[in-house]
Amino acid sequence: MNKIVTNLEEAVAGIEDGATIAIGGFFAAGVPRTLLKAIIEKGVTDLTLACGSGPMLGAVNELEEMVKNRQIKKVIDSYGLFRSATKGSKHAFEQQIRAGEIELEIYPMGTLAEKYRAGGAGIPAFFTPTGSGSIIENTTLTNIDSNRKKKETREIDGQTCVLEYALKPDFAFIHAHTSDYEGNLRYRKTARSFNPVMAMAARITIVEAENIVPAGELDPDAIHTPGIFVQRVIKVPRTSFNITNL
Repeated sequence: MNKIVTNLEEAVAGIEDGATIAIGGFFAAGVPRTLLKAIIEKGVTDLTLACGSGPMLGAVNELEEMVKNRQIKKVIDSYGLFRSATKGSKHAFEQQIRAGEIELEIYPMGTLAEKYRAGGAGIPAFFTPTGSGSIIENTTLTNIDSNRKKKETREIDGQTCVLEYALKPDFAFIHAHTSDYEGNLRYRKTARSFNPVMAMAARITIVEAENIVPAGELDPDAIHTPGIFVQRVIKVPRTSFNITNL
């Protein structure tokens, strides 16, 4: 099945206000910036951006535009704020978080990856020892007081474990180095990041790919994400980034 779309309007069709979108990438590496620009242009609002390794900090221009347009309701991430406290406190994104206008929900990186993996595997929840004995054991880490919920714990093999729930986004935005016509994907180095588990978990996975090749050209043993998890692919040019923005 040919999953290639020819324009961004077709790529982001069906995304409506209130959607939850998984955003792949590792800080500035492999962030789907073209797709982010497309939803900025589309003007959808009330969005939950489910991240993994700070990709919105790597797409700082797109983040600033979405914050200015007030398109973001919530960000889920393991590393959601700028490293510099001075820079962060002056940035509109963090200012809206401090004001409670954007919710920021934080999880340990491995727990967040497992929340996506569980969603893709059809597992509704799981127990993990990560965070045992810390604030993570007691409550959801969020800046919105009313959304802080006490977590269930259980002792397993003599260790306290915390119950976490699967994360199943409506859409996943993925940047791939190479895709074939059927949506089989390869990523480049750290750009792989959370992409494979996000693609599994999402209802619809939309891919921007730097290279598109005929079906059968990719070595099956070298495919990082099988095409069964991908619904749309659009070709994009390789973009540059400025790591000083972090």
